[in-house]
Amino acid sequence: MIERYTLPEMGAVWSLENKFQKWLDVEIAVCEVHAEDGTIPADALAEIKSRAAFTVERINEIEKTTDHDVIAFTTALAENIGPASRFVHYGLTSSDVVDTANALLLKESCDILLAKIDALMAVLKRRAFEFKDTPQIGRTHGIHAEPTSFGLTWALWYSEMKRNKERLRKARKLISVGKISGAVGAFAHLDPNIEEKVCWKLGLAWADVSTQVIQRDRYAEYVSTLAIIASSLEKIALQVRHWQRTEVREAQEAFKKGQKGSSAMPHKRNPILSERICGMARTVRANAIVGFENIALWHERDISHSSAERIVLPDSSATLDYMLAKATSLLDTLVVYPENMLKNLAITRGLVFSGQLLLALTQKGVSREDAYAWTQAAAMKVWDKGGEYEDLIKQDADISSHLSQEEIARVFDLRHYLRNVEKVFERVFSR
Repeated sequence: MIERYTLPEMGAVWSLENKFQKWLDVEIAVCEVHAEDGTIPADALAEIKSRAAFTVERINEIEKTTDHDVIAFTTALAENIGPASRFVHYGLTSSDVVDTANALLLKESCDILLAKIDALMAVLKRRAFEFKDTPQIGRTHGIHAEPTSFGLTWALWYSEMKRNKERLRKARKLISVGKISGAVGAFAHLDPNIEEKVCWKLGLAWADVSTQVIQRDRYAEYVSTLAIIASSLEKIALQVRHWQRTEVREAQEAFKKGQKGSSAMPHKRNPILSERICGMARTVRANAIVGFENIALWHERDISHSSAERIVLPDSSATLDYMLAKATSLLDTLVVYPENMLKNLAITRGLVFSGQLLLALTQKGVSREDAYAWTQAAAMKVWDKGGEYEDLIKQDADISSHLSQEEIARVFDLRHYLRNVEKVFERVFSR
């Protein structure tokens, strides 16, 4: 994790202190279950729970010798616990502890991310209703297409984030799984009931079957879900970047007092936050590939996944957490210029109403082919020679012979394009 892009709450989840604490939580839960079935004496359990302690510094120091972090961890515990430490890690392999603890860490990460998504969705909903009736030109291929509602864009983002929330909920359930099944998952030294009881104590499900490790398709779904959410945020940020272009200027990132846009050009107001979100999305997507690569391991396990996961699980979680927070702030304070939207709507001098004109002619009995030819011919004149599209249409003998001046005026009425916005909003926000 990079400090610059790591927020405190998520940083705390993936700190070494919290990781080792989760390892200890697993070890203690196993000891408790062993005590319940008589494997560990009650007084030994009390001693373990009262004296089990560690420091990151001591674990790191021991690992310099062991080259094994779990053994370094259990050794550090033993130094504090004393003779009762012989019952710690009883019947376990390292991955029983690490993978079960990972489930706890990933659950915590999901809870933070889900709260961030809720905050973003609240902003998206508020601003969708704020701009529900604000007309804006819709663009396809980067070219002016037909008028739309600015609020529909926000409603679209809200709907997408709603799906992302469900994806993350599903991923949370899939990764909230522990295993206490031993070196190859065969329960050679522990009864499966131990696993079930330990996982229940920790608020986890247990794997139906495992090898030495929890199967990595679960982790792959987690990081790929984060990649999808990051891509949705990039989609939003990319749109903001377009709106902020000087020649468009329909919306822009808030520019606070004292902020600087360029070291060389004092006039600049750059969409730096949106660009940052776009860049960070690339890293989260790239990390998802690592998740897929980690699915295939040798036999019951090799260690090729371990080093990669130590990078991508915290990094992807922290990066998306940061992106969600920044996207929420960006959109909450986004400066919108409805007057520029109206100005841009008029740039093509009425050409964006050609589709409605085409339909109006077909309703009068004109073949679609003829109607298309007439409307396009007039449109090309506007493209190449200028003038107002409505004026040319009113002067066109073929068109005016089928449509009255009043009917032509209705074709160019902006309100026609926004008449069903309310129905779309009901679909999005009433479910």
